[in-house]
Amino acid sequence: MRGFRGAALAALVLALGSCAQSGEPVEGQDPGIGHVHGVGVDPADGALYLAGHYGLFKVTSANTTERVAGRVQDHMGFTVIGPKTFLASGHPGEADTTAPPHLGLIRTVNAGRTWETVSEHGTADFHALQPAGSTLYAYDSQTSRLRASVDGGATWRQGAQEEIIDLAAHAGQPERVYAATSSGVQASANGGMEFEPVENAPALNQVEAPAADLLIGVDVAGQVQVSVDDGKTWRTSGRLPAPAAAFTAVDRQRLLAAIEDGTVYESRNGGIDFTVVFAPARG
Repeated sequence: MRGFRGAALAALVLALGSCAQSGEPVEGQDPGIGHVHGVGVDPADGALYLAGHYGLFKVTSANTTERVAGRVQDHMGFTVIGPKTFLASGHPGEADTTAPPHLGLIRTVNAGRTWETVSEHGTADFHALQPAGSTLYAYDSQTSRLRASVDGGATWRQGAQEEIIDLAAHAGQPERVYAATSSGVQASANGGMEFEPVENAPALNQVEAPAADLLIGVDVAGQVQVSVDDGKTWRTSGRLPAPAAAFTAVDRQRLLAAIEDGTVYESRNGGIDFTVVFAPARG
């Protein structure tokens, strides 16, 4: 168990530390994407988006991206909730010296061209955002608490205090919430008010629930792990070449994962096989 917790804690440190890049952008030069915190597909047109340390990017080819609206801001949390409709959180760009350090919850209805503040401006830094039907879950890194909202994030209920790396929930069981944490995978049956350990779960640093009966995660070695019985048993589906820095399940079969160097992989068969859908050009 000590090795399990140590590996999960190392993954947590990596995930939390990723909001501070080791190298700052050179003045006058485009900073690039930076660390990828989120991946998603816009159902309006099927476009792939990367939420990075230095902005939101639309993938335009296997090696190129377009910075949406030319905006530089850090997207620590990101999720697609509908056509052209995304939620995010994080920090303003370094050039915006008058803004508070935390964006709170922000929302776009035009695929990132403009954003509006929903709540918690200047206060919350949501590192994980997880819709589940009419409920929205979020993990606030500033308070180390899970939050839940039933009005799109305008108001929040305070939940359990945990060091959360990633969240998973599904509209079919909105009160059932899973969290990859520093002490292993945890599950809540009451909307995140309390969590209990999922005893047999592997050391996951990313977890998704693309269906009410299905959990898919990526462990600290990059292996894709699958459970169809609420985490009681797990099987290894396939593997990535490295641990996932960002991971999402578009549906039961289609998975997207970004690794630390910014390469994005896609699986169309539930994680058995992956292909590269974006690789940043190496200068």
